[in-house]
Amino acid sequence: MAFGSYARGDWGVGSDIDLVLMVRQTELPFIERARACSAEALPLSTDLLVYTQAEWQKMLAEGRFAPRIEREAIWVHP
Repeated sequence: MAFGSYARGDWGVGSDIDLVLMVRQTELPFIERARACSAEALPLSTDLLVYTQAEWQKMLAEGRFAPRIEREAIWVHP
């Protein structure tokens, strides 16, 4: 899902695209997950956050970050 300025429609020169990628499971620590996924083919700078589905559900239930992202998100692929 895309979130941030591109999802809200208020991006400008120099904006990057913020993406959340959800995976079923992974053994990689959070800090290493984005490096394992290549975003180099995208035409602009990308901030990529990779969560497992279980982590995301926990963040939705317990935090403020994930619910805020879901409110403004544009789903790129279901």
